[in-house]
Amino acid sequence: MLFNSYTFILLFLPVTLFVFFRIGAWGHHRIAISWLVATSLFFYGWWNPAYLGLLIGSVLFNYSVGVGLAMGSPNPSFGKKSLLAAGIAANLAAIGYFKYANFFVNAVNGGFNTGFELSPIILPLAISFFTFQQIAYLVDVYRGETREHNFLQYFLFVTFFPQLIAGPIVHHKEMLHQFAKDSLYKFKHENFSVGITIFFLGLFKKVMIADNVSQFSTPVFNAAANGTLITFFEGWGGALAYTFQLYFDFSGYSDMAIGLGRMFGVRLPLNFNSPYKATSIIDFWRRWHMTLSRFMLDYLYIPLGGNQRGPVRQYLNLMITMLLGGLWHGAGWTFVIWGGLHGFYLFINHAWRSIQKSAGWNFQGRIYLLTSRLLTFLAIVAAWVMFRADNLEAALRVYEGMAGYNGFPLNKEWMAKMTRMGPVLADWGVEPGILLIPVKRALLYWTLPLLLACWILPNTQQIMRKFDPAINFLDDPREAPFVEWTPNRRWAVAVLILAFLCLFNMTGISEFLYFQF
Repeated sequence: MLFNSYTFILLFLPVTLFVFFRIGAWGHHRIAISWLVATSLFFYGWWNPAYLGLLIGSVLFNYSVGVGLAMGSPNPSFGKKSLLAAGIAANLAAIGYFKYANFFVNAVNGGFNTGFELSPIILPLAISFFTFQQIAYLVDVYRGETREHNFLQYFLFVTFFPQLIAGPIVHHKEMLHQFAKDSLYKFKHENFSVGITIFFLGLFKKVMIADNVSQFSTPVFNAAANGTLITFFEGWGGALAYTFQLYFDFSGYSDMAIGLGRMFGVRLPLNFNSPYKATSIIDFWRRWHMTLSRFMLDYLYIPLGGNQRGPVRQYLNLMITMLLGGLWHGAGWTFVIWGGLHGFYLFINHAWRSIQKSAGWNFQGRIYLLTSRLLTFLAIVAAWVMFRADNLEAALRVYEGMAGYNGFPLNKEWMAKMTRMGPVLADWGVEPGILLIPVKRALLYWTLPLLLACWILPNTQQIMRKFDPAINFLDDPREAPFVEWTPNRRWAVAVLILAFLCLFNMTGISEFLYFQF
């Protein structure tokens, strides 16, 4: 079931909320939790009921391993470390089979000219998220950082529908104590008002921005996949359009997840914090998919040695972490290369900081920050091409177009109207012609406003900052927004208008891009 569907907004969500708080008001907290677990399973099974067994089996298995880790193994020859290794191995085996089996078989066939075949495997929804979430839980239990034994609350921790499908990847210690509070089961007008505002702000980003921008990116990447040569304006138009499509799609989903959690009185961790405002790739990964970055840092980069074994080992650890992070996003070489690109970016970023530190340089000022932000943004755009392309050949065609290898044609009608700029553009090699893939003029009207919105406007958490919108949100007084939400009639009317705009424009329901990961 999708958040941006009439079934979810007009039926599933109101019924789930009403029954949960009605049961909670009667004091039956375990029944209320059971209701949320049942509705979350229904929400998950709406897409494909066949994989409900996989989700439930994963919960039962990891809870059992967690209890074993907390109590200690009764078999001296099979200690806690062995139990942890077995638990992690089983989780990785499951995700490896469903998500990567065909990828590795194809890689072996291509590398060794063999003919192994597997039956088509349908990727279970959200397997990357609930698997990593439970791996983190097992490691935390092994480290002695949690000792939770309430099975029902653990079940809800994994399956809670606002964060089940595409994150955030929550920590056990962030969620379980919230389910244990008596106040959770009492309806609060503030929580509902804050939650529904955040939800519809996110829905607006998804329906009114991301879905509309997709009409400019999809034709370009589809044409590249079909072997069409991409020209300069087509390449950049498609790359920028996808850059904003993914941004507002993921930002919208993250807002909706936080808003839904807040309606139930649950605060979820912040997962998206204006990443295109980043002034470096290091800063970008502190803002983009923040809970995944946290997972890779705590459970991969640091166990590999982090930066404690010299710069060479640090850069190697960064590259390994990002390559695996790329593979986590999808079973394909394009995702691996995308991760490698970001690993290379991080290598350059850390090396530059080391040079600055050793030389005593301390660059400041608006020009430096603006230049850093622009360079970071362009590097991100270039990497998103590899992330979006169907295959390596398609990505190279888009890169060739962006580099100008296939010319700089521009619509004749546009050139004719540019009476002053026409000669200048002609001197730069721009010639009137017919674009193989029509880049609509509307793209020009979208690109600059969206870039300025990403760079200048406050994000949802900043707008809602007075009401503690999310876990790990750090309110920086230096970034005080020029608009802040308050529970009054003006904001109620504004949110109502947003809601109607979204509901009347949800004619073509589209999945969130991160559902496929």
